[in-house]
Amino acid sequence: MSLGMVLTFGLLLGMQHATEADHLAAVASLVSRERSLKAGMLHGIAWGIGHTLTLLIVAGALGFLGWVISPLLAGNMERVVGAMLVLLGIGVVRRLWRERIHFHVHTHAQHVNVFAPQAHITHFHAHNHAGELQPHQLSAHAHSHRLPWRSGVVGMVHGLAGSAALALFASQSMPSAGWMLVYIAVFGLGSILGMALLSGVLAIPLGLTARHLTGVYRILNSSVALFSLALGGRLLFALRG
Repeated sequence: MSLGMVLTFGLLLGMQHATEADHLAAVASLVSRERSLKAGMLHGIAWGIGHTLTLLIVAGALGFLGWVISPLLAGNMERVVGAMLVLLGIGVVRRLWRERIHFHVHTHAQHVNVFAPQAHITHFHAHNHAGELQPHQLSAHAHSHRLPWRSGVVGMVHGLAGSAALALFASQSMPSAGWMLVYIAVFGLGSILGMALLSGVLAIPLGLTARHLTGVYRILNSSVALFSLALGGRLLFALRG
């Protein structure tokens, strides 16, 4: 297999790597408060950059400094990821608990036609007042266009788990330690692209339901929290021994 094909394979593997369950759980928790495709994608990009940075650091230490990651250390890295997922899930639960969902009755006049009197239409409306400065003020929920550092840190922690296995595979596929880092950088680029797309897609239903279907929005967020808590607990306790 040519070097170009191996690098292309690394790019595709990086994109697929972004869809692994623990990565999905972490990013779903991070984007659970977002309302737009762009905001969601920024989380994925930040996660991918942090993930790639850790991979390059660990691979460089293994390839150039001769470091070795023992099975015990690798297992502890997985446990750190599990603890992080539990904390992310708890964060989503806490945010849902703090949010105040209010129901209001609105009545307004509606003209049926020019000959008929006005009809008064009454309906219920639910929305979230958390973070508003005044009642019924449009929730600012403003977001900076900068990359969210928290997602970058989460990506860096994820990069620790499995970095040794990736470095071993890259070292066996590439002719030198330098090319090994190139392969991992291409792999990281694939993970950035894959996670950006994935996190953006996750943010779309959350944004739509937050604006129009409050109950569904809370169900989606609760599902994200349970998924993160369950997977994090599994990584924490199933790896013992």
